[in-house]
Amino acid sequence: MVKEIKLNHTVIPLVKYDEELVNGLHKIDIEFEVKSEDYHDIAVLLYEGTFHISVPEKDLTFNGTIQKYSTSITNLYEKGQVGTYCVSLIEVAG
Repeated sequence: MVKEIKLNHTVIPLVKYDEELVNGLHKIDIEFEVKSEDYHDIAVLLYEGTFHISVPEKDLTFNGTIQKYSTSITNLYEKGQVGTYCVSLIEVAG
């Protein structure tokens, strides 16, 4: 299983990774945990919306955007909380 992904310059350890081609474009579904102390940095990163995506274990790189995402918890500002993020990334054609 793929253990990490890189979005721009941020390495994210993964809990789950799935990859497929959709109309010839890479689509990646990932799950990862976010601790309350990392919430702000991850939120700022995800708000960028479009990323240079790198999956070193698969020798895969492409530019992509968030297709959808969700989280298991909405208040990660409370100390000691951990949320699971589910994010779908799709390659940007061009």
